[in-house]
Amino acid sequence: MSSVLVITGTGTEVGKTMTTAAVAAAALAAGRSVAVLKPAQTGVLPGEPGDADEVARLAGAVTSVELARYPEPLAPATAARRSGLAPVRPAEVAEAAGKLATDHDLVLVEGAGGLLVRFDDEGGTLADAARLLDAPVLVVTSAGLGTLNTTELTARELRSRRLDLLGVVLGSWPNDPDLASRCNLTDLPVVAEAPLLGALPEGCGGLLPANFRAKASSWLAARLGGTWNAETFRAP
Repeated sequence: MSSVLVITGTGTEVGKTMTTAAVAAAALAAGRSVAVLKPAQTGVLPGEPGDADEVARLAGAVTSVELARYPEPLAPATAARRSGLAPVRPAEVAEAAGKLATDHDLVLVEGAGGLLVRFDDEGGTLADAARLLDAPVLVVTSAGLGTLNTTELTARELRSRRLDLLGVVLGSWPNDPDLASRCNLTDLPVVAEAPLLGALPEGCGGLLPANFRAKASSWLAARLGGTWNAETFRAP
């Protein structure tokens, strides 16, 4: 992996934080130092744990950094405007990630919502930060009906911006997958034009941290430091 990896989703609640934690845990298990950067945390009050804190709880000894926090659960630009607080701008994200990369083997930048969610009123997004960093992007998506459209749209946008789509991870693989979910294992790499690089089991965030760390590598493909195999996973 590159020293900086940007992690985005096809929307909210698709498993970005769990995927970030799994990638961090796998890297730590391989002896790498890891930093997790959350540019904009929304919907969390001061003193409450945010996404970066959750990654640290599950993955272990990571450096967790949050650039801005806004109390309302809204897009960062909207939340910043309503709170009267300064927005986060892509250049700030890139600068912070670059500094972390000087003394960490891997920096994971976890976005808020999807790729084009706005950080500021000028239209700055996570995609802009990825371009400034020249960093690959990992897309986290859902397993079931509707995911093909949102995944393809995200992949097309990344390609239109000449950003490197590393691959796609299913952020929550259901315990009892339906027909659409099973078919999507074959169709997602096709529409994304990128490999399927993992599938996290539904509810894995409820595991004890020690169990999460022990199992994280089995949910991720070799390109993310794991042992998961897409062909084996697809087999009936």
